[in-house]
Amino acid sequence: MQDIIRAYARALRSLSQPGLLWHLVWPTLLAIAFWVGIGIFFWADATAALLSILQRWPLIGGWLSDGDTLRAATGFVINLLLFLLSVPLVFVTAALIVAVVALPFMLDRVARSDYADLELRGGGSFTGSVFNALWALLVFLVVAFFTLPLWLVPGLGIVLSVGLSAWLNQRCYRYDALMAHADRAEMKDVPRRHRGSLYLLGIGAGVLAFVPVLNLFVPAFTGLAFVHYLLEALRLHRGARPLEGRAWVSAS
Repeated sequence: MQDIIRAYARALRSLSQPGLLWHLVWPTLLAIAFWVGIGIFFWADATAALLSILQRWPLIGGWLSDGDTLRAATGFVINLLLFLLSVPLVFVTAALIVAVVALPFMLDRVARSDYADLELRGGGSFTGSVFNALWALLVFLVVAFFTLPLWLVPGLGIVLSVGLSAWLNQRCYRYDALMAHADRAEMKDVPRRHRGSLYLLGIGAGVLAFVPVLNLFVPAFTGLAFVHYLLEALRLHRGARPLEGRAWVSAS
């Protein structure tokens, strides 16, 4: 847990570097604009399609179509479910933008200032980052679809959102955080050794995604925390020591 707190603290401190603060905001703003635009044009169609899907599910389908007295309740439930789904969709979209576009820039800045002692071994690539992000998105959407009725259970929708977001975070960001410095073997071995901590990092971000205003910063800030955690883990994996005189060393 101490390593996780340290990673978040270093991510917060890194925001003082020129240019990083803007990369903390724009991916989420772009994701929100994209899904608001989708919602304006397709909300009614999405409501009808979602109702049709849910009516095919045992028990839930019968409840949703049980007479006119539940028509208003059905509409409320459907719109609530769409809203609950929109939160992780925005988060997922922002996470993908961060992973493919914003994180490489932040990684370069942070690595040069805090991890200059780490050798660049180039085990990953931009193409690999894109494929990794798309695979994570596909798995996320498939799991979200097949667990759709469970999102109607009070509280369970939030739990599912946080859990899926945690999986997505560790799946996307671990590749991008290590792709420049780790070799191919290290890119597999380091995340495997720290699997539990990476999930905890992702869970914290998934919870913060539901906090208004803070959720604007969560995807990129999470990516920055993964960079710090995994580059420090890589340093320890190689048995290296941090360079003397780094500002963050005394603050750790």
